[in-house]
Amino acid sequence: MIKVSDSAKKKAIELMTDDGFDATIDFIRVGVKSGGCSGLSYELKFDNQQKDEDKLFEDNGVKILVDKKSFLYLIGTTLEYSGGLNGKGFVFNNPNANRTCGCGESFSL
Repeated sequence: MIKVSDSAKKKAIELMTDDGFDATIDFIRVGVKSGGCSGLSYELKFDNQQKDEDKLFEDNGVKILVDKKSFLYLIGTTLEYSGGLNGKGFVFNNPNANRTCGCGESFSL
């Protein structure tokens, strides 16, 4: 399960609308790829196509797709949005990450 905080929901709906997506029927695609200073990095984009190998989660009114490979890395993660002075953007609070980089965009297990 992937959870979505209220702040992430609000910003995701705003950005999806700006990009021509409809948050009531379209998805946020979340994934993990090799790279970043800690070994793995997060991917986040909007999508309107669900693939057979995708796992679908819905939390706080937001639909999230995760590919099968990324799923094991993201179990229990909460998607949040930070708009503070240290930078704006989506933040992944991942309980599976043993180490994260300073920017919070990459991690290792």
